[in-house]
Amino acid sequence: MKTNAHKDERAASLISQYAAEYLLTESSPESLITVTKTEMSDRGRRALIFLSVLPTEKEAAALTFAKRKCNDFRLFVQSKKSFGFAPRFDFALDYGERNRQRIDELSNQG
Repeated sequence: MKTNAHKDERAASLISQYAAEYLLTESSPESLITVTKTEMSDRGRRALIFLSVLPTEKEAAALTFAKRKCNDFRLFVQSKKSFGFAPRFDFALDYGERNRQRIDELSNQG
């Protein structure tokens, strides 16, 4: 029997993949939006999708766009037939990934 943690991990992986596909086709070419991870909560009823955006000056616009498209993204996920029930989605910027990249950049300078 699969555990809830395993189900959440599988669902998070699929959602990350679908979010990347959706944002690639729906977002403007002015910025590069990358899905870095997805965290499930509320027993799989909610999914928080983390994004990184280049250039960083476009982060606010990209996040606003993604949040505005939450319902359309939910319909996109439901159309994939991988989920019997599509969770509620939200998007957030992945500051941890940006900080990690900055640390890598600084360590390579030395």
